[in-house]
Amino acid sequence: MSKAAKTTEVSGVYQKPVESKFHRFFRENKTGWLFLAPFMILFLVFTIAPVFVAMGLSFTDYNMIQTPNFTGVTNYRLLLLEDDVFIIALENTLVFACIIGPAGYIMSFVMAWFISLCKRGRGALALCFYAPSLTSGVAMSVIWLVIFAGDRYGYLNHALISIGLISDPILWCKNATYILPVIVIISAWMSMGTGFLVFLAGLQGIDPELYEAGRVDGIRNPLQQLFYITLPLMKPQLLFGAINSIVSSLAVFDVATAVAGFPSPNYSAHTIVAHLYDYAFTRFQMGYASAIAMFLFIFTFSLSRICMKIFRSDD
Repeated sequence: MSKAAKTTEVSGVYQKPVESKFHRFFRENKTGWLFLAPFMILFLVFTIAPVFVAMGLSFTDYNMIQTPNFTGVTNYRLLLLEDDVFIIALENTLVFACIIGPAGYIMSFVMAWFISLCKRGRGALALCFYAPSLTSGVAMSVIWLVIFAGDRYGYLNHALISIGLISDPILWCKNATYILPVIVIISAWMSMGTGFLVFLAGLQGIDPELYEAGRVDGIRNPLQQLFYITLPLMKPQLLFGAINSIVSSLAVFDVATAVAGFPSPNYSAHTIVAHLYDYAFTRFQMGYASAIAMFLFIFTFSLSRICMKIFRSDD
């Protein structure tokens, strides 16, 4: 018999002791906890536990064969002060984050807002904008490589030569000057994925009566509806879209590898994730790779907290 179910005798009267908040909460929600248990177990084992394992390994010298050797903050010192390639990867990642993140975020919302205003063909338009995210980054890069091919048969080179802007083909994916802009264009096009659907669902979930009430109060055009009604009511969706954009922009790897190779010429498309992959699965320096992973985790978490402060709803 559980402690909460036992009875005590006080002044000759049997009374049930006061039930704790935890026992009462669990008793009232035990069915929900049972349904949630499979996800929670998998989340703890495959998400939370690896973070703490990586945190511990980041303070060691570990090559997957020998026993980890504790080295303190040596990996972080080497990463931030002596690894020139990491600094290049950090600069490239920040360029991706500052361009792809806001560009994909704004384009996703604008396209979702535009489709929500259409009276017909919403499903077809939504499929057109969402379709690029259905394919993997490598598959989409192969399609774009036809456009940015470095010979005269590449669509972009052929068009530029035809109108006389260039005389010789440009090696878009081999020249370090052009690699980064090419990857930015491809990644920005692919960034309209989950965030776009979330924005579209949020826009369609707003009660039309609110817009009617707004028209009564003096709102006359869609832009006024957007700023005074739509955006305030979509803070949860805007927060999700912002975090999703941050994570996707900081995790650029497969597109850069498919377009520029690994490693890219002069590390022009080298990102933090590519640097992590290099040390983890090419050099098998798991301690140093864990330090890179923890840096990326802290950086991403900090930006996500800033977004939560901006889009936080007091309601």
